[in-house]
Amino acid sequence: MCLGVPGKIISISGDDPLTRMGKVSFGGIIKDVCLAYVPEAQVGDYVIVHVGFAISRLDEQEAQQVFEYLRQMDELRELEGGAI
Repeated sequence: MCLGVPGKIISISGDDPLTRMGKVSFGGIIKDVCLAYVPEAQVGDYVIVHVGFAISRLDEQEAQQVFEYLRQMDELRELEGGAI
């Protein structure tokens, strides 16, 4: 199943909107994510990430709710080794 996972942007690098990258925390697991599709995203924002690309922004409450669902389904462990 393909799943978009929420994460919090903790840093951003690059000025070119097409190559801008961010370090995104997924419940403490840090991954590099392309931010080309969300040029308005800033450090501290929550984004939905699918296969290494942030595809939309969402608020913190929504992100926490999704993390709780993933915890209940015991799916967070898959983030540790797999691609997001």
